[in-house]
Amino acid sequence: MYLNCHSYFSFKYGTLSVEKLLAEAQQKNISRLALTDINNTSGVLDFVRLASRYGVTPAVGIDFRNGVQQQFIGIARNNNGFLELNDFLSPHLHAEKKTEKEIAPRAPQFDHAYVIYPFGNIPVNSLRENEFVGVKPGELNKLLFSDLKNYPDKLVALAPVTFNSKKDFNAHRLLRAMDNNTLLSKLAATEQAQPGEMMMSEENLRLLYARFPFLISNAKKILSDCSIHFDFGKSKNKKYFTGNAAADRELLRRECRDGMSYRYGAISKTISDRLEKELMMIEEKDFSAYFLINWDIVRYAQHKNYFYIGRGSGANSLVAYLLRITDVDPIDLDLYFERFINPSRINPPDFDIDFSWKDRDDVTDYIFARHGTRHTALLATYSTLQSNAVVRELGKVFGLPKNEIDSIQERYEKNSRDKYLQLIFNYGNYLHDFPSHLSIHAGGILISEEPIHAYTATNLPPKGFPTTQFSMLEAEDVGLYKFDILSQRGLGHIKDTVEIVKQNRREKIDIHDIKRFKKDERVKERLSQARCMGCFYIESPAMRMLLKKLEVDNYLGLVAASSIIRPGVARSGMMKEYIIRYRNPAKATYVHPLM
Repeated sequence: MYLNCHSYFSFKYGTLSVEKLLAEAQQKNISRLALTDINNTSGVLDFVRLASRYGVTPAVGIDFRNGVQQQFIGIARNNNGFLELNDFLSPHLHAEKKTEKEIAPRAPQFDHAYVIYPFGNIPVNSLRENEFVGVKPGELNKLLFSDLKNYPDKLVALAPVTFNSKKDFNAHRLLRAMDNNTLLSKLAATEQAQPGEMMMSEENLRLLYARFPFLISNAKKILSDCSIHFDFGKSKNKKYFTGNAAADRELLRRECRDGMSYRYGAISKTISDRLEKELMMIEEKDFSAYFLINWDIVRYAQHKNYFYIGRGSGANSLVAYLLRITDVDPIDLDLYFERFINPSRINPPDFDIDFSWKDRDDVTDYIFARHGTRHTALLATYSTLQSNAVVRELGKVFGLPKNEIDSIQERYEKNSRDKYLQLIFNYGNYLHDFPSHLSIHAGGILISEEPIHAYTATNLPPKGFPTTQFSMLEAEDVGLYKFDILSQRGLGHIKDTVEIVKQNRREKIDIHDIKRFKKDERVKERLSQARCMGCFYIESPAMRMLLKKLEVDNYLGLVAASSIIRPGVARSGMMKEYIIRYRNPAKATYVHPLM
């Protein structure tokens, strides 16, 4: 019956988390409702995934607004309807001009979605078959004296849900004042929701609409016709790199064979057997496209002479090594492929690919051009209200001068009975971790088989690439696994250094020729003496001290040092014990002879 429910993903407006909204519905014995956040779909995937736990049949949509001015509500009849709504909203969120951002009062023709207009906004005789006028509880008296009551089939009950208590309403007003950068006492009534926007039981809702029972019936009919389903856990990533599975398998095998000569020269049976084992597993798990997309990204980087480093759990894979995605030789280091991919693994392996800060945006641009903006998006993150920031914002809302806001924590500790300080810290704790706005994940990119808008509307931040309205957690839940395209400033300096060496000594250096670096006596000497200033990750004072104590002069020793330098290991005493045993192997003891 509830066609217009808001979560706190209606940023600085709603006050209910998705779980809290569903729990409220369960408590009130409400079995169907629609989540319709304001110009936002961040909560949709969690809402659909969790609804069954609370005995709720979910419907989803969008509350289309200009600021707080409601234009209409779109409710998806099915997944195609959700795609339609996202396709409509996203260009408005992408637009730069204010006039293009604004949403018109009249909805476009939706083939798979219902539209609910605010009371009195649109002439009832102009409504399409899937369009209705919503009547809020406070508008029932207006309906008595309106010609709209003569069109009962086009009217529905519209009882918005934005909070569930008086405290929630107060928090809502504080959020609205923060959003408008104004004092709470000067917050306009038009900038806030009505105090009664709370969920009630079906019985009480029917009593409220008793004079017009058909309003409830029509709302229930709409919700009963709506269904939404996402096959959670099943991969939604792009299925094929070439267009079909057979061609993907053939291309992957060919590129691996081509990579053999670059990486190994002579090919041993151990390498051949390991490669076949990996390829069989990759094909069985339908991960060929995932590998080929990563291969295509680094191939583009090679073509543009961009320096990159591939890392992550993918370093265990011979296939990744042959495709030059990573430079870690799993044969040489005796790394287990099963840690990377095994029959029980659902999601594809993890690759993090670092590029120079100067090159990453071009690589990202290539990915979007290669796979199309309709199927590609950056991942979002949620910027949340944190303790100090929200306390300062509330101080402004209550009209405290800057010098008092600066010392607010100290003043509260000295005089916790101060009325305004109590309110600030009470609501500061209440609003802690509320999502404030969307930001961008450090490097996550999604490439989907279906259009991205099948799962989310997209924003267009200053970076210039469409960005989802959900985080990597929701993406992984629904089966969208990210490609990590990260920035590492050191790679730019390494490239500059290689160019200087080439100019001064006429010597060409391949930074991916790891075997050569492992055997270089000068590199070993510098490592053992901890002369590694300017070397990413191993230049910190603590790391240099550890390297000097261990006298590390080989790759495996460096790997071990990078593991035991972590705070937990150091505090436990294991670092000291490792140094002793590394320097004096005779002191090592083992729990079992096989070790």
